[in-house]
Amino acid sequence: MKLQVQPKLIIHGGAGSSLHGKGGVEAVRQALSTVVEEVYSLLISGANATDAVVRGCQLLEDNPRFNAGTGSVLQSDGQIRMSASLMDGNSGRFSGVINLSRVKNPIDLAQFLQNSPDRVLSDYGAAELARELQIPSYNALTDLRLQEWMQERQDNFKSTMAGVVAEPELVETSNARRGTIGVVALDTFGRIAAGTSTGGKGFERIGRVSDSAMPAGNYATGTAGVSCTGIGEDIIDECLAAKIVIRVTDGLSLQDAMQRSFAEADKNQRDFGAIALDANGAIAWGKTSQVLLAAYHDGDKIGDTLEWNDGGLVGYC
Repeated sequence: MKLQVQPKLIIHGGAGSSLHGKGGVEAVRQALSTVVEEVYSLLISGANATDAVVRGCQLLEDNPRFNAGTGSVLQSDGQIRMSASLMDGNSGRFSGVINLSRVKNPIDLAQFLQNSPDRVLSDYGAAELARELQIPSYNALTDLRLQEWMQERQDNFKSTMAGVVAEPELVETSNARRGTIGVVALDTFGRIAAGTSTGGKGFERIGRVSDSAMPAGNYATGTAGVSCTGIGEDIIDECLAAKIVIRVTDGLSLQDAMQRSFAEADKNQRDFGAIALDANGAIAWGKTSQVLLAAYHDGDKIGDTLEWNDGGLVGYC
C-alpha cells in the first residue's frame, strides 16, 4: 500500500515526580514501546486514527502498571471509578464515560458513544450502557493498588493523589504521583484522533470528575490532537488540550502553541503534562511536572521522554 501520509503516533502513561530507580524507568520504557510498536503497525497497515487510538488505549488500560483500566487507583471509599474519552478529529465528535466501574476497557464505551446521540455518560448511565452491550463485569483491582489505599487509609488520606505507576517501592514510600494514559495518532489519510483514560487521582471525594472525560484533557480536530495527564483540576483550569488545538487551528505551529500554553501554565504553577501531534506530522510533548511518561513513533524510530529533563517545558520532533 502506498502511504498518502506518513503515520505518526505518540502515547503517554502519566506524569508526576521521578520514577523509582532505573528499574522503574526500564520497565515503563518497555511497556510503552510495546504499545507503540503494535499500534504503529496498525497505522502502517491502513487502520484509521480512531481505531488505532482505541487499540492503544486498550493496551495501556490492560497493563496493571498504569492508572487506567486494570491497575486503576481506589477512591476514598475504596472503590474504582474510571473515566475515558475519545475524539475523532475527522468528524469532530467527542464521546466519553465518567466514573464507570467494573468494566475492563472504558475506552470501548467511549468508542461506542461516538455514534450515539448522547455522547457522554456518567456512572449509572455508563453502567447501564455496559449492560446493554453485554460487556462482562470486570474487577480492575490489583494488590498494589489495594496496599496503596490501605496505607493511605491508615494515614487518614493525607496524600492528595495516588501513584501514577504501580510499584511496590512507591507504595512503601507513598510518594504522590499523577496518572492517566493517552494516545494521539495521525493515520495514512491525514486524520487525527485522541483518546485518554484514567482511574482518577486516587483517594478523591466520591463523585469527583476527571479532566480525562472533558475536552480540557482530550481534544482533536483535523488540525491537531492532544491528550493530557497530571493534576486534573489544573488541566481543567487551563482547558489545556482544547487551548493547544485551537491555537494550532488559528495558525500557530504546534511547537509554538505548546510553548505558549505551557509557559502560561508554568506561570500559573500548574502540574501536568501533554502529548500532541498535528496534521503536518509534527510531534510534541510538554510538562510542568518532573517526569512525563511518553513514547512516540516519528515514522523512522521509537523515542520516549522518560529521561527528558533538559530544563525546557516543551520537546518536539
